[in-house]
Amino acid sequence: MGSASSMLTQYDIEEVQQHCHNLFSQQEIVSLYHRFCQLDRNAKGFISADEFLSVPEFAMNPLSQRLLKMVDGLNFKDFVAFLSAFSSKASMQQKIELIFKVYDSDCNGKVSFNDIMEVLQDLSGSFMSNEQREQVLTQVFKEAGYTRDSYLTLADFIKVFGSSGLNMDVEVPVD
Repeated sequence: MGSASSMLTQYDIEEVQQHCHNLFSQQEIVSLYHRFCQLDRNAKGFISADEFLSVPEFAMNPLSQRLLKMVDGLNFKDFVAFLSAFSSKASMQQKIELIFKVYDSDCNGKVSFNDIMEVLQDLSGSFMSNEQREQVLTQVFKEAGYTRDSYLTLADFIKVFGSSGLNMDVEVPVD
């Protein structure tokens, strides 16, 4: 599995399945491998930020710059592990952990009021003023028992989103 142009062996497929907690079938792993090879244009064995941006849906995502920090340089096994959070079989905790990483842009294990403001700005663009975003977020923090000076940990995120019915499922097309 070293270079992207080599073929996957049964052992490779099983190893990737274990790495992503068996959330993808063998056929889905093979399909993802073909897509990975298409993205890895130079057959380096990993996908660069520029290669990720060649996917129109990814490039158009308002959070693409934050996501790029998470996906730049992923090899195939880590590419599948990243995508596993989008599987319908992924647990709510796995999905929330991914969202938390998007918000925790400095990777310090905490999300501040300002971190969330930055994401809201990315998501809402010019549709909301900074004052409106700040008012909404201040109210949400207050209702959840936090202040502007609070830092949310992963455990806080799990508490807040755990029962939200969050849906991030993406179906893997099988060739």
